[in-house]
Amino acid sequence: MFAHRKSIGHIACFIAYAIFGVNIIVCKDLTSSNAISPIALFCLRSIGAGAIFWLISCFMPSEKVERKDYLKIFAASVLGFFLTQLTFLMAIPLITPLDCSIVSSLSPIYTMIIAAIVLREPITFKKTGGVALSLVGILYLILNSTTGTGGITQSQPIGIILMILNSLCFSLYLGIFKPTISRYSPITFMKWIFLFSTILSLPIAGSEIVSIDYGALPHAFIFELSFLIIFATFITYLLISIGQQRIRPTLVSMYSYVQPIIAIVISIYIGMDTLSWQKVLAAAMVFGGVILVTRSRSAKG
Repeated sequence: MFAHRKSIGHIACFIAYAIFGVNIIVCKDLTSSNAISPIALFCLRSIGAGAIFWLISCFMPSEKVERKDYLKIFAASVLGFFLTQLTFLMAIPLITPLDCSIVSSLSPIYTMIIAAIVLREPITFKKTGGVALSLVGILYLILNSTTGTGGITQSQPIGIILMILNSLCFSLYLGIFKPTISRYSPITFMKWIFLFSTILSLPIAGSEIVSIDYGALPHAFIFELSFLIIFATFITYLLISIGQQRIRPTLVSMYSYVQPIIAIVISIYIGMDTLSWQKVLAAAMVFGGVILVTRSRSAKG
């Protein structure tokens, strides 16, 4: 039963980060179109995904949130969605895909350290070795790939800083709030996460959202925006919360290495890149590291 529970967590995180891999391409296209600002795009994600979570909660058994947990959920919303997604959307136009991938690859290291401090999750030899093996594998994969050459050719310092903040905020979210999310269903936890993020973003982006001529937006833009709200926000955050409840924060974070792998698989499929033994070796190192971390000693899950 326990093994089955952990398997669900692994599958949920794998699917979530695979969608995030496609999301990088979609967000790059949306933010470069200049049809809508990053903060307005973020606000639409909050409103759209939040509406879905609240609608689903109407058909589920009522679950009361303890008063003391509202502040924790608010902090989780700020770190796990508001700051994480806002810094990402602001950074995407200012950083090359290569630099973005490299900076993002440090996230599991941040998460491992934060989880060790906050949750007393032990840093074992296997866990350290697994994180290091996956990090080497993903850097090797990124540096040996021909993908992501479009767009800007040089990252701006502010773009790199924003991506570092992005990784740190999400690592803090994964490392700190596992006990809180474990007390509630993912739907209950997420509906409050997105309500708080909407409240935070509406004063900044509300006027722009109202003034947008949605009828004049290209069909491709509407399709990408729908994907962003339904798949890259609602489904991914639901799946990550399921993963948070079932496996350790460091493991959840390590699935971020799936993103560049998915992007490269897509590029190979459409002819933008080629399959080589180096890429196969790099992918094997990434998943070998995940297996090592999975088997490392831990106090819980």
